Amino acid sequence: MAESPLKLFFDGGCRPNPGCMETAVAARGQVWHRPAIGQGTNDQAEWQALLDALDVAGELGAADIVLLGDSAFVVAQASGKLKPRPDFAPYLARFTQRAASFRRVRVRRIARAQNLAGIALAKAWPR
Repeated sequence: MAESPLKLFFDGGCRPNPGCMETAVAARGQVWHRPAIGQGTNDQAEWQALLDALDVAGELGAADIVLLGDSAFVVAQASGKLKPRPDFAPYLARFTQRAASFRRVRVRRIARAQNLAGIALAKAWPR
């Protein structure tokens, strides 16, 4: 029987925008949170979260993965539906290189309210 794909939820953000970035990845009931990863924009943080999700998938030994995020901008670029602006091309190149190590990779957009990583990230931000 074929193994079910591993679902990984990813989200990134910063406050203010631009500002201090952080990312979160949620999979198998766990959250990987990376606070204060440098200065950047929300879009840069979203891209970094997507790359972090690939790292987590590798750590978990997954071969077939579904990456779920709420950034229409990043999901469209990573799935090839939108050509990246030149400043985001390096993120796409890193994504393509890392994704090649998996048997199957899909990137899908979900609603913010469904994004488990986004929910975790919102809880981690100080009020």
